Amino acid sequence: MTGGPLAGGVVGVGVDVVGLERFAAVMARGPALRARLFDPDEVDLPARSLAARFAAKEALAKALGAPPGLRWRDARVHRGPHGAPSFELRGTVAARAAALGVAAVHLSLSHDAGIATAFVVAERAAPAPPGEPVPPPPTPAEEAP
Repeated sequence: MTGGPLAGGVVGVGVDVVGLERFAAVMARGPALRARLFDPDEVDLPARSLAARFAAKEALAKALGAPPGLRWRDARVHRGPHGAPSFELRGTVAARAAALGVAAVHLSLSHDAGIATAFVVAERAAPAPPGEPVPPPPTPAEEAP
């Protein structure tokens, strides 16, 4: 789910900061934690990239109200053709976003000076003008590039 101008209002905002050295030390303890937090095609990314993705997942959870039961791997960070990050929401995270009326999630990532930072804004769609039917949400097949 990527961002675009919606003007429907902010549902939530989240920010998270991860110390790169500490994160790398935790990840070095074993592969079980990596497998719990990241998809198989992500686990071999450099530690700073994983730290930024972890911060993104934490910031997203905060933007969605941090309810219990969200699964780490149900939020996946993708890089666009020019490097801009975006989320793929699945399962528990997609359900929570839908329950809140989230139509777009905006994500910014950075890693510098030994820290990874993520900032997330969850936004709802603008209401339909009076008298116009509200279109149904897109199916996953319609959202695929």
